[in-house]
Amino acid sequence: MQTWLLRSLFVAAATLLLSGPASSADKPKSIIHVVTLYFKPGTTEADKKKVLDGVDEMGKKIPGIKNVWLKSIKVQGDANGVPLTTAFVMEFVDEAAFKAYENHPAHRAWEKIYFPVRGESRTHDITN
Repeated sequence: MQTWLLRSLFVAAATLLLSGPASSADKPKSIIHVVTLYFKPGTTEADKKKVLDGVDEMGKKIPGIKNVWLKSIKVQGDANGVPLTTAFVMEFVDEAAFKAYENHPAHRAWEKIYFPVRGESRTHDITN
């Protein structure tokens, strides 16, 4: 094995050993809101885009939304036998921001675009 590779592996291993395990105090307190869904049959690509553009807009308008992910690479699962096709993720800075999102006017406005075309969805909210 080449010397530079051995040195790199040694430095990486030593760094991991010396850094020790992360304590729960080091873990982020943010909340990850994961939504997987399928759209109703007949939903146009333009309407699907409006839904995801609306998620992006909420990320800009609602305080406490830290990050938004919109590009589904792989979506697994189904809802009552219908494959889920789309996913998006929002990261909230903390539980208070997550709770405030529910009744924020931008979220309520987005629901008027989303609910008419949503076939079914699954939501997962995760934190440390």
